Amino acid sequence: MPGNQGTTRSTNLALIVIMIGVLIAAVDTTIVILALPVMRQDLHVGFASVVWVVLGYLLVITLLATQVGRLGDMFGRVRMYEAGFLVFVLGSALCALSWSEASIVAFRIVQGVGGALISANSGAIIADIFPPEQRGKAYGYTSVGWSVGAVLGILAGGVLVTYLSWRWIFWINVPIGAVALFLALRALPSDHGYRHRDLDLPGMATLGAALFAVLWAMVQLTTSAFSEVISLWLLGGLALLALFGIIERRAKDPMVPLSLFRVPTLTPSFLASFFQGLANFAVLFLITMYLQGVRGLTPLDGALLLVPGYLVGSVIGPIAGRLADRLGPVIPATVGLSIQMVAMLLYITLGLTTPLWVVSAISIVNGLGSGGFFPSNSAAVMKAAPRQVFGVASGMLRTFANVGMVFSFSTALLVAAHALSRGLAFAIFVGNAVVTGAAGAAFLRGIHASLLASVAALLVAALLSATRAAHRSRDPQTRG
Repeated sequence: MPGNQGTTRSTNLALIVIMIGVLIAAVDTTIVILALPVMRQDLHVGFASVVWVVLGYLLVITLLATQVGRLGDMFGRVRMYEAGFLVFVLGSALCALSWSEASIVAFRIVQGVGGALISANSGAIIADIFPPEQRGKAYGYTSVGWSVGAVLGILAGGVLVTYLSWRWIFWINVPIGAVALFLALRALPSDHGYRHRDLDLPGMATLGAALFAVLWAMVQLTTSAFSEVISLWLLGGLALLALFGIIERRAKDPMVPLSLFRVPTLTPSFLASFFQGLANFAVLFLITMYLQGVRGLTPLDGALLLVPGYLVGSVIGPIAGRLADRLGPVIPATVGLSIQMVAMLLYITLGLTTPLWVVSAISIVNGLGSGGFFPSNSAAVMKAAPRQVFGVASGMLRTFANVGMVFSFSTALLVAAHALSRGLAFAIFVGNAVVTGAAGAAFLRGIHASLLASVAALLVAALLSATRAAHRSRDPQTRG
């Protein structure tokens, strides 16, 4: 019994370390958005360029998630996770010292490398430490880290930007990351028994270039009309994706084992993550632009209205995780997506004079749905994936989600730019402009159209999630 107590204590401490890593990533997502207006003014960055402070970080995590997950499988997931903290702390310090538009974007990319190492390997470490029947609970607690981090990012961002300087939103990561690294070195088990494999450099380069080309084309559409250059980037990216598939089929030790897509549970889980990210990530920006651009709230006041949703999500996550362990991931994940569809339909009812408490109430509904989906879907993937490729599976899940998030972000800005001039759309995004009258009504109609598209994407995600029930007998590693 003492030995079991010691083991339980060590796994709980390891889970806390993983939660801290997720929390840091969440803080850095929301805290930067609130600092964009003052950052733009201080560094003399244009409206279009300041978006890359957000997108640069997200794009790097998207491009590297699968690659660094593969490195975790090869050289040790814990080692790569700990290296992520080192790189993240370094990138944060460099961001705080930025002096120009180019430097802040470049250093955010460094930060993104660290974030990729942390996020891609954290799910695999949980799968290493916890048995399949307890992984849903563990992923539920990591969703608490994400929700709490998002709230802290909103609160800390407002305080630091208001009373100190935007540079402190990056300096604050340095001590937190250092403490997290210290705890990781003490709490996480050493990596043993990993088989050395040849690094699939051709595959890594081709997939990275393909994703970058497609995402670059999508992002360019937020600031420019569709053109021949953008179409060439898009077609080139798709051609490189096809080439990547050929390379992986012939590779002796492929970076992304295509055999994973033959595991019944994995393909619908990856695609459900993509469509959920496509639907839901835009909502944060669309509702933020509604609160700032139509209702005239400051970025901090607008963000505070969304805090209840994050808090509810942090409470629901562990509950949904336990349900996924008990009932299988299909029911909590699919119900969560269905609840999010209800939230999108409720957001569509927002008007020019809707009471602001309604926004908070709807955010709670959305938090219920997201808290049900994320831990359940993560548990489904990591229960079905073969142990030797936990890192790749975790990275692929992150990649699918992030690709959806980037496309979602592009959609949000395209909607704004369709109803208004692009300059005014970006000014609304960073909290520097308000639209009223006919312009406000037109902008709101655009937001409603985008939210309706989000409902359609969530419906596809829910159907994909539900199809996993048919695979239960064929996929014994998952219970749904």
